[in-house]
Amino acid sequence: MRVTTVFNRVLGLDDTSVAGVVFAGGEAVVTVRRLAKVHRCPCGCRVPGRYDRSVRRWRHVDACGLKVWLEAEVARIWCPDCERVRTEDVPWARPGARHSRAFEDTVAWLAARMDKTSLAQLMRCSWEAVDRIVGRVVVERLDDSRLNNLVRIGVDEISYLRGHRYLTVVVDHDSGRVVWVGKGHGVETIAAFYRELGFLRRKKLRAVTMDASGTYISVTRAMAPQAVICIDPFHVIKWANEALDSAFRNSAIPTLRAEMKQARSNAAWRKARFALRAGREKLRTEHLKILKVIRAERTELHKVYLLKEELRDLFQIIDPSQASSYLHSWVQRATGSGSAAFRTLAHKIIRHADGIIAAVELGLSNSRSEGVNTKIRVIQRRGYGHPKAQSLATMIYLCCSGIQLSLPTQR
Repeated sequence: MRVTTVFNRVLGLDDTSVAGVVFAGGEAVVTVRRLAKVHRCPCGCRVPGRYDRSVRRWRHVDACGLKVWLEAEVARIWCPDCERVRTEDVPWARPGARHSRAFEDTVAWLAARMDKTSLAQLMRCSWEAVDRIVGRVVVERLDDSRLNNLVRIGVDEISYLRGHRYLTVVVDHDSGRVVWVGKGHGVETIAAFYRELGFLRRKKLRAVTMDASGTYISVTRAMAPQAVICIDPFHVIKWANEALDSAFRNSAIPTLRAEMKQARSNAAWRKARFALRAGREKLRTEHLKILKVIRAERTELHKVYLLKEELRDLFQIIDPSQASSYLHSWVQRATGSGSAAFRTLAHKIIRHADGIIAAVELGLSNSRSEGVNTKIRVIQRRGYGHPKAQSLATMIYLCCSGIQLSLPTQR
C-alpha cells in the first residue's frame, strides 16, 4: 500500500486527497489538494476563477510522535459579495487559521478541562496559539440563537482583575447556561446586552433577577419595562447580616468579654458572630448557649437577631401570597426596634420591596448566576488568572454556554 493511500485513510479529510508525504527532522509534511474545482470564499460565495495562488502549511494533530503538517496550494479570489480579494476557504481548516480543524477541536476540548500552559506544552504550540484557537472555535460555535426565547434571566457581575475590573454575566434561568458576557458593569455594558437582544426578543422577557444595583435596575426598566425585576434574596440577607454586625460591634457583652480576657483570644467573639449570622439550622449546642447569654445580657441585640431570622423566613417558609403583608409588617417591627442599623435596613428594603416580593412570589433568585460565578472562579484558578477580559469571556462561553465539543476520535 502506498504511503499516500495510508495517509488518505488515516487523515480522513473531507473533499481532500493526499498527493505526497515527506518525512524530515521528526516532522511529516503531507501535501494535500482540494477535490472541488470551484473556489469558495469564507463568506460562502463560490467563485470559478482565482486572483493568484501560493503554498501554505497548517499544523495537524501529531501522529506517532511526529509533528504533522498539511501543505497545499491555495488561491486568492475576488469575491463579488465581499467586494474584495480574499483567501479561499479550505475544507480542513477554519478561515484565517494556520491549524487544521482536527487540531483546533482537540485544543478547544482540552482547554475546557486544563490550563493553557500545560495544554500548549502537550500540543507543542504556544500559549498565544491556544488562546487564538479557543477564540476561533467559540466564534464558530456560539450561535445567536442562544438569545432566542429568553423568558427568565439572571444578571450578575464578577471581577476578573484587581482594580475593580468586572465582567457582566447573563444567565438563562431555564437552561442554566451563560447567554452573554460583557466587559464592565456599568450602564453601557448592560445596555449593550439589551441592544444585542433586540426589541422583539426583549419583549419576551418576563423576569430578571439581580442584586440591588441601581445601574441594572434603571437600564432594565428603561429597555425591558414589561419584565419583573426580582431582587436576589441572598443580597437581602447579606444586608441584614451587615446591619446585625453593626449592632453586635456596638454591644458590650460582659460574659463574652470575660471569656476573651481569660483565654486571651477572640475565639468567643468569633463564635458569637457566627451564632448571630448563621441560620438556625446550622447552630450547634455551643452557639445556642451563646445566644442565651446574649438574650440575657443584651436584649436589644437578641431582638435584632430575631428580626434577621424573621427576614430569612420570608424566603423559606412564608406563603408567597402573604409575602407582601409579611414584609411590610417586618419593616414596621424593624423601624421600631431601636437599632439605627435596622432602621436604615428597613428604609432600604422599602425602596426595593417590589423586587423582593416578586422574587418570593416567582420563587427566583440569583443562585444560577452564583453557581456560574463559582465555575468562572475555577476557570480563573485553573488558568492562573486571565489578564484580558476577552480571554476570560471566551473561556466562559466555551465552558458555560452549552457549546458541545468532541474530539476527532469521537466522530
